[in-house]
Amino acid sequence: MVRVLLVDDHLMLTEALHARFSTADDLWVVGQCATTDPGLPELAARLRPDVITIDPAPAGPAAAALLHRLREHRPAARVVVLAAAPDEQLAVEAARGGAAAWVPKECGLDELTAVLRAVVRGGSWFPPDLLGPVLRELRADVQRAGERNGPLDVLSDRERDVLLGMVAGKRGGQIAEDLAISTETVRTHVRSILAKLRVHSQLEAVSVACAAGMRVPGEGGDPGAALVPSPRGKR
Repeated sequence: MVRVLLVDDHLMLTEALHARFSTADDLWVVGQCATTDPGLPELAARLRPDVITIDPAPAGPAAAALLHRLREHRPAARVVVLAAAPDEQLAVEAARGGAAAWVPKECGLDELTAVLRAVVRGGSWFPPDLLGPVLRELRADVQRAGERNGPLDVLSDRERDVLLGMVAGKRGGQIAEDLAISTETVRTHVRSILAKLRVHSQLEAVSVACAAGMRVPGEGGDPGAALVPSPRGKR
């Protein structure tokens, strides 16, 4: 059973999706929420969805940060963006934020359902008109990270390890356990990371890291991730 959290400022849309998904044997809507609800990340953590459908556009300039917060609070969830309009920059930021798919709202419900099932199996899907810009920017990110001449070059190897844990949405205790260091050492590294990157929060640091090409191996935002064709074969 795939647990789904529906996030959109249009109640009519979420209710329609809820009604449709309730007829599927393998989809279970665990909750609905507005994009602009300040308690959304905490709700995602509490409801533990496998998939989050979201229209991030109402969040405006904070859309990318919102996706990062969702990943931080529910790293296991696959994020599917339901977009009212094509937006190359937002699509790139969504991919950087770990979104597994971008589905236009004008698509059919059968197509959306097929994408939801596919992302749970590890697939990803972006429309062809956005896939090119997304892959181009992600590859550029990876190249900058490989050359180590970007904003992350100021970090030590251990600080990069800690930052990668932050990008993966891990808490300080989990990062400490993974790296076999103390939580106080993690806090020290985090303070150093914020200072070196000239940011004021871990969320900003994660945004800088993603823009610079830092990726968690195997996640949907990776440019090498599997791409799911449109179920109708037209997108």
